[in-house]
Amino acid sequence: MSNKAKKEAKKAAYAAKKEQEGRKVINWIFGILIALGVLYAIYSMYIMA
Repeated sequence: MSNKAKKEAKKAAYAAKKEQEGRKVINWIFGILIALGVLYAIYSMYIMA
């Protein structure tokens, strides 16, 4: 395997790892936003009652 091919494989593996980590962060952000939305809805109902 040539040196260039090794570098390309390493770059591809690094990019795939970063993409997976990025997706995990996005999922956490959406989960937190949904949880906050639910808490706000409960709070709003409590205030109106």
